[in-house]
Amino acid sequence: MCLSLPSRVVAIDGLLATVEAEGEQRQVNLMLLDEEIALGDYLLIQAGGIAFERVDQERAEETLRLMRDIAGQGETDIHAW
Repeated sequence: MCLSLPSRVVAIDGLLATVEAEGEQRQVNLMLLDEEIALGDYLLIQAGGIAFERVDQERAEETLRLMRDIAGQGETDIHAW
């Protein structure tokens, strides 16, 4: 099973986007998405850096809150997930 941290789009250049999650930025490929992506959208990214789903802001922010809460329960770093 793969765990995907919702990542917010901060830049778009054709089929590539720069996304940010928990202070980390990276480039991802948008080729699997069949809908328009805009700055501020939240995406789920699979291993290999390919976005596979856009999620609404409320769901993304709630997921991030829950993951932070879980990570805060122990020594786990959310970036290690």
